[in-house]
Amino acid sequence: MKIAIVCDWLVTYAGAERFLGELLECFPHADLFAVIDFLPADQRDFLKNKKTTTTFIQRFPFAKKCYRAYLPWMPLAIEQLDVSAYDIVISSSHAVAKGVITGPNQIHISYVHSPMRYAWDLQHQYLTETKLNKGLKGYIAKKILHKMRIWDQRTANGVDHFLANSQFIAKRIWKTYRREADVIYPPVDIKRFTPHYQKENFYLAASRLVPYKKMDLIVESFAHMPDKKLIVIGDGPDLAKVKSKSSANIEILGYQHTDKLTHYMQRAKALIFAAEEDFGLVPLEAQACGTPVIAYGKGGALETVRENETGLFFHEQTVPAICAAVKKFEMNFELFKGENCVAQAAKFAPEVFREKIKAFVSSKMI
Repeated sequence: MKIAIVCDWLVTYAGAERFLGELLECFPHADLFAVIDFLPADQRDFLKNKKTTTTFIQRFPFAKKCYRAYLPWMPLAIEQLDVSAYDIVISSSHAVAKGVITGPNQIHISYVHSPMRYAWDLQHQYLTETKLNKGLKGYIAKKILHKMRIWDQRTANGVDHFLANSQFIAKRIWKTYRREADVIYPPVDIKRFTPHYQKENFYLAASRLVPYKKMDLIVESFAHMPDKKLIVIGDGPDLAKVKSKSSANIEILGYQHTDKLTHYMQRAKALIFAAEEDFGLVPLEAQACGTPVIAYGKGGALETVRENETGLFFHEQTVPAICAAVKKFEMNFELFKGENCVAQAAKFAPEVFREKIKAFVSSKMI
């Protein structure tokens, strides 16, 4: 059986690329397709020397740095990829990959990390954060997203089987496309994170500093708890905002390499996680280190953290809610065993993912 794997874009090695690497481990003879491929040479090992077939956007001016500006062209571009020679097409999609055209004798399995958030339920938040909610630019942006929604919903009909990375995303797929989705959790490279059970007297927040991660909210909350130390790791457009809410008990380290991040993650009393994520790798990486998680009780965290065993939840993205959760955590610290955290993380190991995805694809080939 000839297999094609289609992804949205290859620009930097991050979460979607790690997932793609696992797919290629499962299906090493598959051919690879993407809208664009500008991955640097030192980040391409996971592709196993595969050549990527790309679209006409690859040749557009400034596409390497400004590829997101070509989003209105991407539906047309993905439809021009010719995968007609393949028996099975697997798309890894958070934008347009699921829109690749397949025929009646082909099987199209789409692993959806999320329907396009900025075009659907998070449209208003996206437009506000990018200052595209007013004026002529705002009108154009809204018109483009309207057309993207129509295309996105229509192309769901070309998918034979949907896979979601969490029950939360399966609900979003149903809401968006009115299609059922099986859930196969994405792989977490837990071997990179060895357990460490001797905790130090600080909390950790680690993430890209972008609005929806709510890192500024975490910092503001700890500014209201001057007796508790917080270490913040991450960089991004919200850095100045985060620093403006900091206080003497908060240390902002900016971007750190994996080894340094792991060092702090192993020794923190708990990871503080305030985002509503589709799945969320960081809470599982923390648990792989034997570190419990204090998380916002929505989204993927509800599926990766076991309350009162490997962490606990707060249910409002507010300063009082986070402060109350930290207080509750400290009052019940003995409940959160490092061994339980490690065992929970092991359920999401790459070996588990590979077994399930290969079994799913095989079952659809019959």
